[in-house]
Amino acid sequence: MFAVYAASVHPDAPLDGLVVGQRPEAVAPEGWKTITVKAASLNHHDVWSLRGVGLPAERLPMILGCDAAGLDEDGNEVIVHAVISDPAWSGDETLDPKRSLLSERHQGTLAEKVVVPATNVVPKPAGLTFEEAACLPTAWLTAYRMLFTQSGLRPGDSVLVQGAGGGVATAAIILARAAGIRVYATSREAHKRERAVGIGAHQALEPGARLPERVDAVIETVGAATWSHSVKSLRPGGTIVIAGATSGDAPTKAELTRVFFLQLRVQGSTMGTRAELDALARFLDVTGTKPLIDRTLPMERALEGLQAILDGEVFGKIVLTR
Repeated sequence: MFAVYAASVHPDAPLDGLVVGQRPEAVAPEGWKTITVKAASLNHHDVWSLRGVGLPAERLPMILGCDAAGLDEDGNEVIVHAVISDPAWSGDETLDPKRSLLSERHQGTLAEKVVVPATNVVPKPAGLTFEEAACLPTAWLTAYRMLFTQSGLRPGDSVLVQGAGGGVATAAIILARAAGIRVYATSREAHKRERAVGIGAHQALEPGARLPERVDAVIETVGAATWSHSVKSLRPGGTIVIAGATSGDAPTKAELTRVFFLQLRVQGSTMGTRAELDALARFLDVTGTKPLIDRTLPMERALEGLQAILDGEVFGKIVLTR
């Protein structure tokens, strides 16, 4: 079957290990389903896999991709949940110490077909296209969990989203605005600040700029470069929810005094559960909210999409179609 896969890993030149070609047909073991992929979306995770992070050489070749929407064996339109938990695990899948994501231990979604546990599919609402639904399982689900499970935010509250432009950040802006939350965003680039306002931010500022008010929560995926600003932007008792550290995980100043004196909360967040993915899809359907798609490409042009991620030339999600 057609697939986009890592044949080798190259830490400094990740795309050198990418192959667009053929792989053996996916076969579903007992208790798993075969999904015919209609659309899949790219993530930074795919680039990290090509660098060898979380993907050792002995697991190669590995089909890339965490996100997909398509048809199950009965023709039902479904969304694939990317978190694969241990069969013996019950409860929140993201807390399973043996969990993995598609394309880490199990072949991923950038292919004609993908096999997943039967419990790892949720219905696709009719109001979402396959391309829109394919945006949800990683970046949008991460943003949903950060906003509505981990932060404690409620309609009328305020939030700062650091690093507008990335998949999680743009999703957080759109979701928060749809939920009636006042949204501030930051970006180093003026055109991204302008676009952040266009997708729902009430105001977009340069990194480190003083906000009009101290916020109830911060959505933090940048890490070291914005950490001090995130802490200083919170109201007493506020919450930083962190789900990434693209600029590094060692800030020059941890702001510990401010954290304890203002009784701030630092909450980690990773991906989301199947129930949250289902809730996210229904939230979008009910509100008419649409995922932000930067561009749609045929899956054969996966290299072009991954290069755009490496170059930082993305605002929203890159979707690949079959």
